[in-house]
Amino acid sequence: MADHQDETGAAYDGVVELYASLFADGLEQQPFARAMIGTFAELVRATGNLRVADVGCGPGHITAMLNELGLDASGFDLSPGMVEHARRARPALRFQEARMEVLPVEDGALGGVLAHYSTIHTPPAELPALLAGLVRVLAPGGLLLLSFFGTDGPEPIRFDHKVTPAYSWPVDRLAGLLTGAGLDPFARLLHDPASERGFLDAHLLARRR
Repeated sequence: MADHQDETGAAYDGVVELYASLFADGLEQQPFARAMIGTFAELVRATGNLRVADVGCGPGHITAMLNELGLDASGFDLSPGMVEHARRARPALRFQEARMEVLPVEDGALGGVLAHYSTIHTPPAELPALLAGLVRVLAPGGLLLLSFFGTDGPEPIRFDHKVTPAYSWPVDRLAGLLTGAGLDPFARLLHDPASERGFLDAHLLARRR
């Protein structure tokens, strides 16, 4: 995975300030995403294990939201520039450079993992290994919230994301990958796109067996 992830991290290094400016208001313009994150936080709190990872955290706006919702959230990102920005903008929170499939977190330690459109640049053949890495750090009963671009077709679709190439996924097929990784998907939300790309915005909630 090294070459692909190095390229992704470098691409995001080049747009740190622009990207951060787009999310300066958190998710005020994304009510569906906010609702799913709120549900995720409530369910994680109910497990009693408040430790969560925001993987692909970017400038840290969702890491901050998770902490405001009562969780003990840390942010992880491929991009050194994003991590530096997040630390500068939110010095009270924890941010670390890391790859999603090898998070510097002990096995079974977390009550939740949030991946908010952060797996979209992963080629389909590499996604099962990435998901296995996320499942590794979840405690039994821990929650994963995965947000991504959904498509109605039978296969993932590669498209030209503004930062670096990305993929949209048939929702049932991605849910099947979660099942294969040791998770039980139990809730999903699909809605019309919030951007001009035309793909559905999709959110899957799953619980580790």
